[in-house]
Amino acid sequence: MVMAATMYYLQDMKMESIARHLRTSRSTVSRLLKRARDTGVVEITLRPAHSRAPGLGRELVSRYGIEAYVVPVADSADDAERLGQVARTAARLVSRWYDSDMVLGVAWGTTLGAVAQHLTHKATRGSSVVQLNGAANTRTSGVSYAGGLIDQIGAAFEANVHHFPVPAFFDYAETRAAMWRERSVRRVLDFQSRTDLAVFSVGALTGVPSHVYSAGYLDPEDVATLDRAGVAGDVCTVFLRPDGTYRDIAINARATGPTPDQLRRIPRRLCVVAGDNKVGPLRAALAAGVVTDLVIDEMTAVRLADAEGMP
Repeated sequence: MVMAATMYYLQDMKMESIARHLRTSRSTVSRLLKRARDTGVVEITLRPAHSRAPGLGRELVSRYGIEAYVVPVADSADDAERLGQVARTAARLVSRWYDSDMVLGVAWGTTLGAVAQHLTHKATRGSSVVQLNGAANTRTSGVSYAGGLIDQIGAAFEANVHHFPVPAFFDYAETRAAMWRERSVRRVLDFQSRTDLAVFSVGALTGVPSHVYSAGYLDPEDVATLDRAGVAGDVCTVFLRPDGTYRDIAINARATGPTPDQLRRIPRRLCVVAGDNKVGPLRAALAAGVVTDLVIDEMTAVRLADAEGMP
């Protein structure tokens, strides 16, 4: 497959010539090239001449010291199309970076669900996928939603999966502290601490609310408290102010996701963002230093650049 792709895409050889060289048929070469595209060995990118994506990417790299992947989208693209384009790019990056003997940490949510849909099969050995934050609330155990997402990603890489069967938010900080001493919970926390690659998005309170705000994870009193605290959004269900601070926000003492301090210990941290309402939370995440790699659609990147006063 790699030889066929190299000869076709890099050496500009015809399929007939490749078939003769590999002693196979033209139809087999065609199938090999399709497999190379489907599995991410070959990636084809089209950048419209009018796109600001390359320049925006360089500006984000310069401003934040991160790797930025700005995905070109049409001006007429709706939210679903923007998310789909971003999810495809993020899925290819995850498949490229994640390999055998690695731990992949995943924070559940609508965006990560879209990324999972675009993952292609890649067999790995000795690898694990671990859930970074709890998903249960007063309405549901969270198993079918978050558990299904983790299982889907694990299946794509033939990896072991480690669910985190705790609430997204405990009712009491004391309960969380007690649970964190339990051996069954500590086993998952240990896997989280060994994460090589974390994949997450940012949660927004405004516009179309993120899953954590729309699916019963927070009481109206909680939302009001967050509003009074000046919260911009969340990362892994830990709430941040626009300047990236989080320690004195009371509900975070009950949250089960990794704090920014814990996230920063993970070598590579991929944040996947699409949608105008994600600009505020993304700025907070960048201020907190939790992002090393960013996949963002062009329209959202323009809004971010305008908010930051970039040229």
